[in-house]
Amino acid sequence: MKRFITNGDSDIHLVLARSEEGTRDARGLSMFIYEKKTGGVTVRHIENKLGIHGSPTCELVFKNAKCEICGDRQKGLIKYVMSLMNGARLGIAAQSVGVEQEAYNEGLAYAKEREQFGKKIIEFPAVYDMISRSKAKLDAGRSILYQTARYVDIYKALEDIKRERALTPDERKEMKKYQRLADAFTPLAKGMNSEWATQNAYDAISIHGGSGFIMEYKSQRLYRDARIFSIYEGTTQLQVVAAIRYVTNGTYQGIIDEMLTTEVAEELKPLKARVAEMVKHYQEAVAKVKDADNNEQHDFLARRLYDMTALIIMSLLILDDATRSPELFGKSAQVFVRYAEEEVAGHCTYIKNFDPSLLQYFRAAEPKAETEE
Repeated sequence: MKRFITNGDSDIHLVLARSEEGTRDARGLSMFIYEKKTGGVTVRHIENKLGIHGSPTCELVFKNAKCEICGDRQKGLIKYVMSLMNGARLGIAAQSVGVEQEAYNEGLAYAKEREQFGKKIIEFPAVYDMISRSKAKLDAGRSILYQTARYVDIYKALEDIKRERALTPDERKEMKKYQRLADAFTPLAKGMNSEWATQNAYDAISIHGGSGFIMEYKSQRLYRDARIFSIYEGTTQLQVVAAIRYVTNGTYQGIIDEMLTTEVAEELKPLKARVAEMVKHYQEAVAKVKDADNNEQHDFLARRLYDMTALIIMSLLILDDATRSPELFGKSAQVFVRYAEEEVAGHCTYIKNFDPSLLQYFRAAEPKAETEE
């Protein structure tokens, strides 16, 4: 039996299953291909989900289903699933950006139309603060999505060339470089955009007020659909696990240092200087965690390091976009860098003042309540 299978009644299935008798680890798993017309698989149940109702999620029962090995034996998880998952994570980043955009559109349109106290609610600071942040996150999120896709395209193109002929030493070096960049950027693009899709949809509901809670408005559907993005194909917590080694081994710092050498428009130089200050805070935070040499503390603070990394990289990306197209991204650059600055400063303060003895207060196990004699 397999659960949570997207489009489980499709004509062709790729199935990860154990092929090596007596094994218990990933090396015993292979990829199989199965065609529905051969029989042996039934849909036992269709999940009643919070959102994404256009895609059935099925529970499948396999009974003497005919199949064939797909690819090399014992490579099902370590090669094929990991490759599929990286592609899926990039796809979910794109899906998230789409919902971010629609949530922003819905909130903006309603705020321009709705009047209260004799004026449009978009004129209220509390409202235009939400709208401007939604737009800034959307633009920065789309920027890291496109940058990640570019890295994937380059190394995939070189992989295709490799199948036809031997790569030159420079081409091999280039393929390795862009594969590393794609691996480093994918968890940032997926994790941050999936979280912001939920936040933008949440803010769209808030802008609508009570109407946002009514089923006839689109905002509630966007909110329900967005919630899965930070769960499937690897939760945000797993994106942190995938990214954190690039924090501690200096990969992200090298990327940031290179990005800082890019010229920006004259009017954006004060913003770039603020990003450079963020980088100093970031370096202090990373050093504090590494110097502590405490695995539990490292894992506990990893999410904050991840957020800082993503916010700094996206700040530099949005500055580059604003330099190229100020009419499209100038406002978002101003808003996003200040938002990032606020978040990075808070995370840095938290990490610098963190004492590992405090972990006792955060552990899940609660003390047993005292009972009367």
